[in-house]
Amino acid sequence: MKVALYGATGKAGSRILAELLSRGHQVTAVVRTPSKLATQPSLTVVQGDVSSAEAIAAKIKGFDAVIDSFGPPADDTDQVITVTQHFVDAVTQAEVPRLIVVGGAGSLEVAPGVTVISSGHIPAQWLPIAVSHDKALALLKKSDINWTYFSPAGFFEPGERTGKFRLGKDQLIVGSDGASRISLEDYAIALVDELEKPQNERARFTIGY
Repeated sequence: MKVALYGATGKAGSRILAELLSRGHQVTAVVRTPSKLATQPSLTVVQGDVSSAEAIAAKIKGFDAVIDSFGPPADDTDQVITVTQHFVDAVTQAEVPRLIVVGGAGSLEVAPGVTVISSGHIPAQWLPIAVSHDKALALLKKSDINWTYFSPAGFFEPGERTGKFRLGKDQLIVGSDGASRISLEDYAIALVDELEKPQNERARFTIGY
């Protein structure tokens, strides 16, 4: 599959890139600084940014799917809302069949009608990015494109590639120890699984142990 990946040098994006390449996909990583990534078989590295829908559309035309792993700066998390709209418009302009977004966990439910955000359990320093991601998801839901929003578990961090995890829809997945966790590596497995065999088109899904 011919895939355009944004955010390929980030924590999640780098794992997604490795997973895509290990499965033989043809990947173009669109990055601000191409020198940060070494070109290798099946990987093309091009310079680009997310400053406008037009900038993105020019890079993604002809691709089978786009993966948005953009991470906003900590002091301006609302950039993720603007960038999500850019991706929606770009996918429309370039007529790309699918957009997969690396999302947030804050909008997942911990009880019927109660999200992680509204539960009051998010530490203050993480609340801005959680709220911004929630608003970005709302933009996708209002769009006409074929989107998938993939929410991680509450704790989303480097770890092992186990291949053993659970998937869900809108409810936070919690383990037997009461914690909600997923490794970046296992998240990447599930995202590429979804790319290859779509189960959540125009929908959100989530993952956890």
